[in-house]
Amino acid sequence: MPPVFKDSSQFQEKDTRTRVFLSPKKVLWQSDVSGKYITGTEHLLKAGNGQAELVNKDMVSLKSDDSVKPGILLDFGKELHGGLQLVTGMMEKNALVKVRIRFGESASEAMADIDTLTGATNDHAIRDFIIDLPWLGSLDLGNTGFRFVRIDLVEPNTTLLLKEVRAIFIFRDIPYLGSFKSSDERLNEIWATGAYTVQLNMQQYLWDGVKRDRLVWVGDMHPEVMTISAVFGNNEVVPKSLDLIKDVTPLPAWMNGISSYSMWWIRIQRSWFLYQGDMAYLQKQQSYLKALLQQLIGKVKGDREDLDGMRFMDWPTYENKVAIHAGLQAMMVMTLNDGAELSRILGDEETARSCEEAVSRLKKAIPDASNNKQAAALLALAGLMPAKQANDEIIAVGGTKDFSTFYGYYMLQAKALAGDYEGAMENIKTYWGGMLDLGATSFWEDFDTSWMKDAARIDELVPAGKVDVHASYGAFSYKKLRHSLSHGWASGPTSWLTEHVLGVKVMAPGSKVIKIEPHLGTLQFVEGTFPTPYGVVEIKHIRKADGTIKTKVKAPKGVKIIK
Repeated sequence: MPPVFKDSSQFQEKDTRTRVFLSPKKVLWQSDVSGKYITGTEHLLKAGNGQAELVNKDMVSLKSDDSVKPGILLDFGKELHGGLQLVTGMMEKNALVKVRIRFGESASEAMADIDTLTGATNDHAIRDFIIDLPWLGSLDLGNTGFRFVRIDLVEPNTTLLLKEVRAIFIFRDIPYLGSFKSSDERLNEIWATGAYTVQLNMQQYLWDGVKRDRLVWVGDMHPEVMTISAVFGNNEVVPKSLDLIKDVTPLPAWMNGISSYSMWWIRIQRSWFLYQGDMAYLQKQQSYLKALLQQLIGKVKGDREDLDGMRFMDWPTYENKVAIHAGLQAMMVMTLNDGAELSRILGDEETARSCEEAVSRLKKAIPDASNNKQAAALLALAGLMPAKQANDEIIAVGGTKDFSTFYGYYMLQAKALAGDYEGAMENIKTYWGGMLDLGATSFWEDFDTSWMKDAARIDELVPAGKVDVHASYGAFSYKKLRHSLSHGWASGPTSWLTEHVLGVKVMAPGSKVIKIEPHLGTLQFVEGTFPTPYGVVEIKHIRKADGTIKTKVKAPKGVKIIK
């Protein structure tokens, strides 16, 4: 028999992602424990095969009457992206059974109704809906980010027999070429959690979050791209996403309507070329890059940035206009420096000189950081403020107070520039580790350590006297249960630990030259790997009895190592 499609060109796109099925780890709650309305939930924890069977063996039974409509809450053990597969048994009545399905990134989200008070939402991905299940069959449904699933009968006097409820995990099954292991297990877990958070968001495109903001926000991509470079190496999702946002943003529009996000596009192009060295791809960006740089230069009035569009760094600074100006001034300096570098690589000396002339003017005006950690970090990284001063007077004050998940990465980078590596590692353990202490398996859209006071974990039903951290906090576009608990922009510690603790500093495009400069602080050892276009670099640092560090490096041919 000939194939259905003789010509593969008829296919619009092939999905390169992987689908795997996972059984729940725990039945976290059931509305009835008497055995009258629910029985056999322990069978859901067994491995399934997705196939309905006539034998009706080891079934979960949910029965409703005029007054009770039973429900169960399942915990799949880890944040996932994908949906759900339900396999039904041979119910006595051959009819469809209506169920309500609720996905949640926290237990409380899966238990909540959609309303304006608690913030539960179906925005971007439908996570709360009613659907018919077949008699003696199976159904795949859902497309969101979740860890928890609640299933309820909807109609009275109904019986549902469930053989299986399995998560459909959809992800890019790619190797972790980069690695990090140290004598501090908390740092190791944080590195791995940041890597996993980004992997979840590497879907058709590089998303912001797998539940909410399943969109290409190009500024938010920068920490994600740095993590991809440190963990996965070259992956199509990065250029694919950069091209998408370019193609839908004809100049003079700003990407995502935000002037700084067009600058982030340039900064990502520079970082991606530095790590991957793909000249053919960079050359395809030249015409847009040149025009965008000219547009940015036109927004320099005298010695100050005069950017229009939405003036934005991150949400916690949204209402601080003084800090935003400082951050945008610094962003202009860094972006035009990157633009000059890329233009020169592309043989466009004229544009390179124009960028440098604008930078020389911008450096004459040093804006007030407004005692804001985000602004201070960018000013330090742009060379507009001494890094030690920025750290000592602003960033390090109060520890992780006023940190943010997005710009926390740049605060860590500024601390490294100031030589405060130990302080940065403590900040990482306190701030990102705080999410882990609350049950996180991926890093969140926003976080404040003050939220930890009297807070319940997200993987438990909230006990009396405890705060529901997911339903209680958040602001702006991420209020309460709308808050994303898997946001790639929060992965900064992963690439930071690789760069500054493992000590991998890329010095030449394509990772052809790498400087190894570790900063162990109080760690006894650190070892790991780093992906390059030529293969993986293997690194190990051990603290000797006299306090000195012994380093071993094994690099592939084509990569020069500087110590």
